[in-house]
This record gives sequence, C-alpha cells and structure tokens, in this order.
Amino acid sequence: MKTQELQNDTVKTIVRERYGRIVEEGGSCGCAPTCCAPGAVAKTTDRNAAAISQGLGYSHDETRSAPEGANLGLGCGNPQTIAALKSGETVLDLGSGAGFDAFLAARAVGPSGRVIGVDMTPGMISKARKNQAEGGFENVEFRLGEIERLPVADSTVDVIISNCVINLSPDKPSVFREAFRVLKAGGRLAISDIVALAPIPEELRQDWELYTGCVAGASSVEDLKDMLTQAGFTKIRIMRKDDSREIIGGWFPGRKAEDFVASANIEAVKP
Repeated sequence: MKTQELQNDTVKTIVRERYGRIVEEGGSCGCAPTCCAPGAVAKTTDRNAAAISQGLGYSHDETRSAPEGANLGLGCGNPQTIAALKSGETVLDLGSGAGFDAFLAARAVGPSGRVIGVDMTPGMISKARKNQAEGGFENVEFRLGEIERLPVADSTVDVIISNCVINLSPDKPSVFREAFRVLKAGGRLAISDIVALAPIPEELRQDWELYTGCVAGASSVEDLKDMLTQAGFTKIRIMRKDDSREIIGGWFPGRKAEDFVASANIEAVKP
C-alpha cells in the first residue's frame, strides 16, 4: 500500500475512533470532541446541544423537532439555511452522525422525498437508525460508508448537505468527485464547514486533537474552490462566517484556533 494511502487510513481510523467514543460516552461540546475524553466533566445533553446548534443558526423549532439524542452538538453551521430543500427531493447527508440534519431534511422534503445519511462510524449509524425508528421517519435511511467512496448510485441525488465533516477527510478531492458523481444534472451542494483563514502551523496540523476537532484539517477557500472546479462544479460560492470566531475559540480555549479557521457556507452546482 502506498505511503499516502497508509496516512489516509491512519487519519480515518483516528477520526472513527474519536467519534465512536462520542456515541459511547454520550455527547460532545460543539464540533470538537475533546469534552468526551476520559475524565472530562462536560457532556452534551439535549438542552445544551440545542443551545450550541441555535448559536450556529438553527431555529428553536428545528432543534426541538428532531428525535431525542439525534443532535450531538457537533456542527459548525446550519446547511439547511442554504439548501433550499423542496418537497419530493432526494437529499444526501455526508457524515450524518446521529441523524440530526437528515431528520430536518426529511421534514423539508416530505413523504414524497427521500434522505440518505452516510457515515463511516458504525456507532453513529446504529444510533441514527435507533433515532429513526423512535421518530417514525419512513423517508430516511442510513448507510455505513466513507464519503470518499459513497455507497450511492450515479446521478440519483438532488441535494448534498454536510455539517463540519469534509474538513475531517484526508482526501477532499475524492469527496468532491464522489459528490459530483452521485448528483443529478442541476443538483446542488449545500455545506457548512470549516475553512482555513491562514496557513495552519505544522505543529497544529500534526495535533490529532485539533484534527478530530475540525481545525487542523481545514483547507483554504482558494484550495476548496480549486477542488470543486476540478471535480466539475460550477456556481461555486464560499461565504465565510466571521461571527463564528467566538464559537471556535470555545472549542479549544487558549489554543487560538479562531485565528486560523472560521465556519463557512459552501455552495456549488453540477451543470
């Protein structure tokens, strides 16, 4: 196996283990999973997960409408605000976690629509399926898989959403190529994610806590535009959210992550 492939597998293994532990230990604190370290005091309850999400742009109605336990407070924005979902559409959620955004999308597309959630962490898939059954969502399904190799057929999806997940991938060009493949012509990408504001120092990029916490793996706006263009997307818009500085600063107090990254809305269209 090539060196780069080994490095990519290492990243995926570490990310999978950390987010698997989030499921086992009952929550997180924002996008960063550091609060789930052994011995940590803070845990995300449904109440403070809702508060975190409302601070990222979700409405009170949205945080209240999902099944209990679906919102783990792991996002960095609200892709629903830019997705403009319509009744009857098929939606794909990349890195669907416990199902929070997938369930909101299911409500938006209605019974004639369909939502597919893909996540590489078995514990997240199990939790999402449990939440689905308890919530009675018949138009949602969750599939175990990697976003670099989506278990989804070509040209079958109207909209792709994702919330603070693609930054975790060690092979982002493959993610965007796969997104392009599964979208129908005219299909759109509506993503909330973390972007780099400045070159991230190497010592921070090598910090696994910052990587799994959505900081060290961030790409610049220019690099993301290049990746999306190379994948075939047009009408690319990346809007940085400067008001995310305080929230990101709270993920790793004292580490100055807010000086290097910000939340952003990422939109693109498959011609």
